Amino acid sequence: MKTVAQTLTAHRSIRQFKPDEIPQNVIDEVLQEAIMGTSSSGNLNSYSIIVTRDPARKRRLYELHSEQEFVLQAPLVITFCADWHRTRQWLKLRGARDNFNNFLGYQVAANEAMLISQSVTLGFEARGYGICYMGTTLQAMQDIADYLNLPETCLPITTIVVGVPDEQPERRERLPMRAYIHDETYQELGPSDLEELYAAREESGWQRYMSMPHLKAMCEEGGITSLAQMYTSPYKYDPDAYAATSQKVLEALRGRGFLPGGVEVGQDEQ
Repeated sequence: MKTVAQTLTAHRSIRQFKPDEIPQNVIDEVLQEAIMGTSSSGNLNSYSIIVTRDPARKRRLYELHSEQEFVLQAPLVITFCADWHRTRQWLKLRGARDNFNNFLGYQVAANEAMLISQSVTLGFEARGYGICYMGTTLQAMQDIADYLNLPETCLPITTIVVGVPDEQPERRERLPMRAYIHDETYQELGPSDLEELYAAREESGWQRYMSMPHLKAMCEEGGITSLAQMYTSPYKYDPDAYAATSQKVLEALRGRGFLPGGVEVGQDEQ
């Protein structure tokens, strides 16, 4: 098994998988280690982990995740949820005051769902499996929540696919360390700093996009001439789409009881 340092430096996002199944004892071991070894606010562990292996259920998740083929290839799909429902039911059982059905509760639980997802990821990668995070979880938050029968104050935050890698992609570059690390207080970057920090990334990233015929054709059609323009184009992180998705996320938070304005699903309402 790899060390933590080896696991981190070997990380790649894998999008092609062999059909090999992951033994149940490995899944159990990884999840138990992650749960025992991940920090939690008040030790309340405000998350739930939904493991999907059934081909038919994976196909529906494939549809909800924008039909990304690796969802069907990978033997395992794991959805990490911000979940206060379990804790709130326990509070009710013991006659305690209700709480956590608010935005701060969501924020704490969302953070914990991301923390546990990274621990699980490291556990699988240390054993030689490959993973890929799926940002489409937020885009389809409400639909995924409905499909997985999530109750009040429980929402999906992120998803990973897991399996035996069937590709060896190159490691993605990162900006120089000083782009991320601030000494004592935040250090604002000036234009010359940004030019220096992003120079290599702009060149390598743009070359990667231009090496893909379909992306190159879209860029030429859309008049996109730089990596920065690509990132906020209709083909990547479109600001208009982001605004629409943001509204959908807010509606999901409101519908699941994390924001004022009504509850669609809950123990008392069913």
